[in-house]
Amino acid sequence: MQSCRASDLDSIDRAKSGTERTVPEPRSLCDSEANPNPTMIAYFHPSMFFNCVESPLSLSKLLHFYISLTGNMHVLITGAAGFIGQLLAKKLLNDPYYNVTLTDINEPPIPKGVKYPQNARAVTADLLTGVDAVVDKSLDAVYAFHGIMSSGSEANFELGMSVNVDATRILFEALRKTSPGVRVIYSSSQAVYGQPLPEVVNDSVIPTPQSSYGAEKIICETLVNEYTRRGFINGFVLRFPTISVRPGPPTAAASSFLSGMIREPLDGKECIIPLVDRSFKSWVCSPRTLVHNLVLTLSLPADALPTHIRQINVPGICVTIQEMMDALEAVGGKDKLAFLKEKEDPSLKPILDSWPTRFDNTQAISLGFKRDTSFEQAVRDYQMDIGQ
Repeated sequence: MQSCRASDLDSIDRAKSGTERTVPEPRSLCDSEANPNPTMIAYFHPSMFFNCVESPLSLSKLLHFYISLTGNMHVLITGAAGFIGQLLAKKLLNDPYYNVTLTDINEPPIPKGVKYPQNARAVTADLLTGVDAVVDKSLDAVYAFHGIMSSGSEANFELGMSVNVDATRILFEALRKTSPGVRVIYSSSQAVYGQPLPEVVNDSVIPTPQSSYGAEKIICETLVNEYTRRGFINGFVLRFPTISVRPGPPTAAASSFLSGMIREPLDGKECIIPLVDRSFKSWVCSPRTLVHNLVLTLSLPADALPTHIRQINVPGICVTIQEMMDALEAVGGKDKLAFLKEKEDPSLKPILDSWPTRFDNTQAISLGFKRDTSFEQAVRDYQMDIGQ
């Protein structure tokens, strides 16, 4: 990939202000030969601008300028009725440069209070039978968030395989035939790992899942690698930490209590922690940080990773149950701790114990991903977001 010259950036500034109508040739922004069907935006990345000292320009500014020349970026979000889909849609629909199609098995809502609701389209679709309703040639990027959570997949093997694997393969096939080369961001999980594990997991550790959910995720990760290697899509796999603190009702995830033990007491409700060991560690990430990293992935250059290795372990922080309780007390007051009840659940313990608790995120950080500063700050952000 060629680096962006300062003179190119000056031309962009002048063109945007109307003082000059010339814009740089695409080759000054990226090497389009890296992908036979490139989406130009997918090549923009902060690393391109490290040498542009004379005229600094943020990635966001250049990304928005390019989109303003070529038309809005069309983004599809599957599983869009879920928490993460709604969170991302809200972020994108507060920006005028994105057209967003939200799809789910039930019609997903358009997030309330966004600045550009007219840029959204909600479509009810079962990807197993109705994928053509949401896949067309106009797509620039796809976020694949649909799925059955960890506890649900363990309880119903057939349903987990159908939704988590079959629907994903059908989606990828539709993209291959209709919109080849499209940027795909697939949501995976730390659940792809199983014991035994080193104390710190890096990108070279081989996934050996100990749950149906983890197995289904690793199958789909392999599909992303293969479809990208063949040039059918331009994919990245993001292995999410546990997201905490999530708003809304509890989910069927084994890790659901890691949000509930903060969310419910702050709302004056009881939460059962299915463990009695307060030293139990979890690898977590706040919703705000996750959304930042999801949007960043739109701009990763296609050659940021080898075409057959597209996985990125999203940065998180390691916290114990006790540290989470301490954060709850610091933000909500000591009285909130009375809403927590500790009762071991033997059915969840094997799943929870199989997950890693520390990662070496050197690769992700080098690509521009960020991590939370502390869990207490994540709780304060949650409290601010819900208006308490």
